[in-house]
Formats: sequence, C-alpha cells, structure tokens
Amino acid sequence: MAEVGVQLIIYGRRVQEDLEGVFKEVSNAGYKGIEAGNLFELRPPEEIKRILGENSLLVAGMHSGYGDVEDEGRLMRNIGFLKEVDSRYLMCSGVGPGHGIEPYERAAETFNKVGKICRENGIFFCYHNHNWEFAEFEGVKGIHRLCELTDPEYVKLCVDVYWVTIGGEDPAEFIRRYKDRAVYFHFKDGAPGSFSELGKGVVDIPRALEAALYCSPEWIVVEQDRTDKDPFISIKESREYLKGLGL
Repeated sequence: MAEVGVQLIIYGRRVQEDLEGVFKEVSNAGYKGIEAGNLFELRPPEEIKRILGENSLLVAGMHSGYGDVEDEGRLMRNIGFLKEVDSRYLMCSGVGPGHGIEPYERAAETFNKVGKICRENGIFFCYHNHNWEFAEFEGVKGIHRLCELTDPEYVKLCVDVYWVTIGGEDPAEFIRRYKDRAVYFHFKDGAPGSFSELGKGVVDIPRALEAALYCSPEWIVVEQDRTDKDPFISIKESREYLKGLGL
C-alpha cells in the first residue's frame, strides 16, 4: 500500500521560518512524508535529516522547475539532495519558454537526457502536469505530445488529478492511459480557480485513487496550494478523508 505524504506549498513562508513546527504538524496530522524543494538550500544536510528523524518523516520527493533540470549543475545538486535523504522522485513542472506545441517538443529531448541521468543515479524523473498542458495546438495536446516523444523508461509522470480535471480530462482515464509511467501522484481538490481539502471539490477522488493504486505507487501526496484555514486543519482534513477511502 502506498504511503501518504503532503506537499509543503500549503505552508507558504513558514517552511523557511519554522521548519521544525511545520514538520511536527505534518507528522501529527498522520503523514509519513513531505514533498518540497531542495531543503539543503534552507538548512545544512545534517539539520534537515535531524528534523526529519525527530518527526519520523521521510522525503517523498522533490519538486523543481524546468530551469532546475535543464541546468546540469543544478540537476546534480538536486539529485545529490534526494540521494542524501534516501528519496527517489524528482518532479519537474513546465517545459520552458515559447508558445504552441514546439516547447513540448524541445523539452522532450531535454527530459530524455535528464531522465537518463536520473535513472543512472537511482532517481525517477517525473513530469508534473498542470492544466495548460491540455490545451490543443492543431488538434494535439501538449501533455500527450510530450509523452509521445519521451522514453517511458526515463520520463515518468507525477499525475496531478486536480489539474487533469481542470484541463478537461478524466484523471482515472488519464492514469490508465499512462499506467506504464504514472509512478507518483498529487491528490488535490477544488473547483476552477480555487483549492479545497480532498472530497470538497469537483475532482472524482475515489475513482482517481482506485486508478492510482492500481499502478502500485510508493507515494500518494496531498497537495493544496492555498487554504483560508490553518494549514494544519486543512492537511488533517485531507488525511482523514483518505483514511475513509482506506488509505
């Protein structure tokens, strides 16, 4: 059964200002892991590992942008962080500048190289979707063109079920379509233009979860970009919802 983690984006600047408090809340809310950027840019490695250990937390994965993987020096620093904390998943959002289908085609070449470097270092490179990858250009959607041109051995997917829904596709069907590369998941809910705790939005979370678990992932990661509540309340509510679904 997959472990459940949480993306720290919901905590905003508290991650920089009160990492100990954030980790304690995440642990108390019932999560086994966290996802964030390269935490070694905030604190020394021994400090990060100490705070993780004190709260019995693992690093599910690391989130990055296109520039963080296109630049080999930054890529290797991020791979080094993941290896140091015994994590195996590097997420990337975005395909670089430009309009239309061409940025996806250019990014595919980059991602194949990056994914190969990651696999050689025991890391899974995962592309994280938003809704804009589902826009059509001459009848072709960016996300599908990207998958068509990348090697599923090296380029996996971090499927964000909310953004698939907002992009106009069914997340369960999308996961099944790419089951050979859907290895990591962001479970997020809400409505167009807003975010909510799981089970309170328009995403069919139960069907998406069933499809995701069929892929035997190591991690299901709860992500809520923003909340009007105390972040601890929101992540606790989402964790309890997943427990109600058997996870």
